[in-house]
Amino acid sequence: MLCFVYGTLTDRATATDVLSTFEYRGRARLSGLRRVDGKYPTLVPGDGVTGRLLQTPDSDSLDRYEGVAGELYVRVAVPLADDVAVRNQETAEIYVGNPDRLGLGERWPGDGTFEQRVQRYLDEHAVVVSSVA
Repeated sequence: MLCFVYGTLTDRATATDVLSTFEYRGRARLSGLRRVDGKYPTLVPGDGVTGRLLQTPDSDSLDRYEGVAGELYVRVAVPLADDVAVRNQETAEIYVGNPDRLGLGERWPGDGTFEQRVQRYLDEHAVVVSSVA
C-alpha cells in the first residue's frame, strides 16, 4: 500500500514503532486538503499540505494505529498526479481524522456519515497527490 503521510508517521522512529516493513518514497504534496492540529493532526478542505509517501504491505497495522475500527480516522484513496512514479500505482491512501472526535472546531461539508462527507468532497474536488522536488 502506498500512503500519503502528513503527521506522526512522517517521523521514521514512529513509523518503525508501527510498521515492521516500510519505505519512504519521497516528499509529496496533497492538494485540496490542509492539515489542522488538535489532539492528533488531521485534514480538512483547504489549499494543501506537504508530507511523505510511505510504502508498506502492512495496511492492517496502519489502520490500527489510526483508529479506523473506532472511527477516529477513515482511510480513503486519492489519485496520484502524473509526476508521481511509484511502481505503476494510480492512487495513494490517506487517513483523515474526524474533527468531531478529535475535539476540533472544523467541519466537513455536507450530510451523511463522516466517511461519506469525506468521499463526496474527494469526488467533487481536484484532490491529488503530487511530487515535491
